[in-house]
Amino acid sequence: MNCTKCKTKAVIKLPRHHAAFCKGCFTGFVHDQVAKAITSQKMFGKDDRILVAVSGGKDSLALWDILLKLGYKADALYVNLGIGTYSERSQEKVRRFAEAAAAPLGATLHRHTVEQEEGAGIRELAQLVHRPTCSTCGTIKRYQFNRAAIEHEYDVMATGHNLDDEAARLLGNVLHWQEEYLDKQGPNLPASVEGFAKKVKPLYRLAERELAAYCILNGIDYIVDECPMAQGARTLLYKEVLNRLETESPGTKQTFYWGFLDKQSRKASASTTMTEKDQAVLHPCATCGQPTTAEVCSYCKLMARAKTPSAS
Repeated sequence: MNCTKCKTKAVIKLPRHHAAFCKGCFTGFVHDQVAKAITSQKMFGKDDRILVAVSGGKDSLALWDILLKLGYKADALYVNLGIGTYSERSQEKVRRFAEAAAAPLGATLHRHTVEQEEGAGIRELAQLVHRPTCSTCGTIKRYQFNRAAIEHEYDVMATGHNLDDEAARLLGNVLHWQEEYLDKQGPNLPASVEGFAKKVKPLYRLAERELAAYCILNGIDYIVDECPMAQGARTLLYKEVLNRLETESPGTKQTFYWGFLDKQSRKASASTTMTEKDQAVLHPCATCGQPTTAEVCSYCKLMARAKTPSAS
């Protein structure tokens, strides 16, 4: 099997693109896909300051690496969730990458430790407030990533969601007809109100397998294990279903998600409508000031319940 581009020996085959690449051409392909995502979705420019949400996994570390190599000003934030050895190992992966690859390019790694700031790890917090662990985790991470982006005056926050993630999320939203979530599933969410950071997903054109290959070929050491708290999550089931479809018909995920984005883009005022909707229902949280639809935001409610004796 030879590289589609340079005809040397290929190291990876991409059925959905009817192509195969050697290491160098594959790395160039990945960079081109991210660059195309950034420009086509008008995510950010070379002068913008970007905060990448990193977890120690392949997607977020690959994203940070790619943005730096493309010449963007990209710092990162790691949130230590306090999930035993899993968090310890993931933090170590992030630290090593930051020191070896990011710091030499002038990039900064910010850290937030849940046990120190929120008073307990994710498991304990979820038990205190009687909520699923993943739900508690999502509330805290969304809050802290947004807070860091606003407080440090970043122009945009970037996450490592890939094509598999977005296709699985879309499948779940369509199955349950969650229209509010569908409206906000695009890879570029504007800073619709003061207190919200602009959020982008530059990896939406790349599959999970492609990003794993990018990390391996470019020497990026990442944590391979899934989060132990994610066992049984519906998203994993949706991914499994889509993987079976992809095996039988390469390009299914791309057709499904990109087709959705194409239909969304035809709504000329979609982003304006989203902003108008947010401005109509969001206002500052009475406790912390971050935007919320209620008097007190979900994060502050969670913290209040966790600190109330009756919560235990």
